[in-house]
Amino acid sequence: MVAVSAKNKVTTHMGREFPMSEGNFKLISDIAYKLTGIKLSDHKKNMIYSRLSRRIRLRNLQSFDDYCKLISTPGNDEMTDFVNAITTNLTAFFREAHHFVYLQNVVFPYLMKNNSASKRIRIWSAGCSTGEEPYTLAICAKEKLPVERWDIKILATDLDTNVVEHGKRGEYDVDRIEDLDSSRKKRWFLKDGGEQVRVKPSLQELITFKPLNLLNDWPMKGPFDVIFCRNVVIYFDKDTQRKLFKRYAQVLKPGGHLFIGHSENLHKVSDEFESLGQTMYRRL
Repeated sequence: MVAVSAKNKVTTHMGREFPMSEGNFKLISDIAYKLTGIKLSDHKKNMIYSRLSRRIRLRNLQSFDDYCKLISTPGNDEMTDFVNAITTNLTAFFREAHHFVYLQNVVFPYLMKNNSASKRIRIWSAGCSTGEEPYTLAICAKEKLPVERWDIKILATDLDTNVVEHGKRGEYDVDRIEDLDSSRKKRWFLKDGGEQVRVKPSLQELITFKPLNLLNDWPMKGPFDVIFCRNVVIYFDKDTQRKLFKRYAQVLKPGGHLFIGHSENLHKVSDEFESLGQTMYRRL
């Protein structure tokens, strides 16, 4: 059955503009896994259809067959946009707030004592999305650490180049900070008079935003004192998780802290960390 929409676009397959076959989805899933380590299960089909349909329109293609042919062609110019389209970005300021309470009350005092000679602290937000997490880390550092006298830097990386650019700008809809207490809003954000706010430059000065595929070579060698990698590995299979956490251990100082997402754990994934509870770990 064929129908014509109000915009004169031919739609097929239960009203869909571009039918997506099982073969299309399998090829897309295989390429996604090869590039990112992300496993696209069947329940992701609707999401993938919606996101890649936009890419088909923007590329002036006619079908998922055309799109699959494009991303299968060596040297094509679509892969960055393909990866950006399939990666999921969901974040918030002070998300999983207990992590930041522990960071300020336990980890930072430990680092002040342990790093007193070097006066150097390095933090990595791996999978930083649009920047709310690294800016939260910067707020925590500014509130609890002598940032003027110490060498404190935060690295923020993500696979998606679009969200990295968003994070660099530090501009957000005003409702993104509605759950923060009034003192933090006033101290760390600037209003533009409209529906947007931006973080203060003093926070941006602590952070370096960079695009990074965690499965590729890492240009930085560490060592890091703290790594946040939250709600990232849920998209990876166990073998990929094992490899990733082994690499984290290699760039994290002995005694360094690792924070992962609320639905993640290191059981049968890594024996190089001890659990501190509530998805917080310390490198052995």
